[in-house]
Parts: sequence; structure tokens; C-alpha cells
Amino acid sequence: MKSAKLEKHIDALRAGDLRAFDALYEQTNRTVYFAALYIVRDKMYAEDILQETYVRALRSLDSYTPGTNFTAWLTRIAKNLALNHVKSAKRTIPTDFQEDSYKYGTQETHLPYVFDVAAKVLSEEEYNILMLCHVAGYKRREVAQMLQMPIGTVTWKNNEALKKLKKVLSEESEA
Repeated sequence: MKSAKLEKHIDALRAGDLRAFDALYEQTNRTVYFAALYIVRDKMYAEDILQETYVRALRSLDSYTPGTNFTAWLTRIAKNLALNHVKSAKRTIPTDFQEDSYKYGTQETHLPYVFDVAAKVLSEEEYNILMLCHVAGYKRREVAQMLQMPIGTVTWKNNEALKKLKKVLSEESEA
């Protein structure tokens, strides 16, 4: 099981083996990235939050309870950082008054249109499943393990998310 492998890497990292971090990162980074991306909706900030998540996780690795869902623990750190970023971005006074250019960086850093629509239309869970299956390239059974859901639920939510997205995009193209 993937969680047993993660626990071994966590134990090795706690023992001081820094090579174990590479394996932890490879197994968890996509889930953490897409969780942050869903909230901040900007690739640049999502990448910064991803990096900060792992820095904070390494600092507080002792607070992780062995045997629980490590990926969920990391994702919670990322979500909190992303929410803090969004709050602080709202308090920032814009210096560029072009419409929307000050929200999360310049226009060049905005998400591609389909990702933006997906983030607006889908629930967070549907968005994460869609991104992990279709963008990150994970198989549905792998996503089911990561999110600790039955594979049937992941398949159903994936299909429903695709239907919602297709409907919205076809309505917009007709308009």
C-alpha cells in the first residue's frame, strides 16, 4: 500500500535520512499542489505555497501522528497557507488599476481558461479528482488511495465533473 510506503519514508526522514524526502515529495506533491491551486487560482502562488508547505511540514514533522493520512496532513497545511495568502491579497492595496490585473499577479500568470472555469464550476473535491486524473496523470485507483475514497466514488465524481465542465463550456461556446 502507498500509505505503508509513506510511513516508512516518514520514519526514515525522522531518523535523519534526507533522501526519504524525495520519495515523500514524489508521492504527495501533485495532490498538495492542486489543493493550493484550487484556492489561489494562480500557478505561481500555488508553486510558492507548495514549497512553503514542505518547509513547514519538515519543521513540524514531529506533530504528524503516525498511521494517519500523511497526504491529508500536508494538504491541510497547504490549504491553510493558501487561505492566508488569499486573505492577505485582499488587504493589499493595488497599485495597478487595470481591471483584474492586480488580483494574483499579471495577466500572464492566470490559469488557462478551462482550469479557471473548472475551479468556478466544480466543487473542491470534484476539481481535485479531475486535476489528479486528467492533468497529473494518476489512475483513478491511485486517486482513490490518495483521497481515501472507494474507486467507484472517484469514478462517479470524475464523470460528473467532466459532464458539468462540458456543459458549461458548450453553453459558453454557443453564446
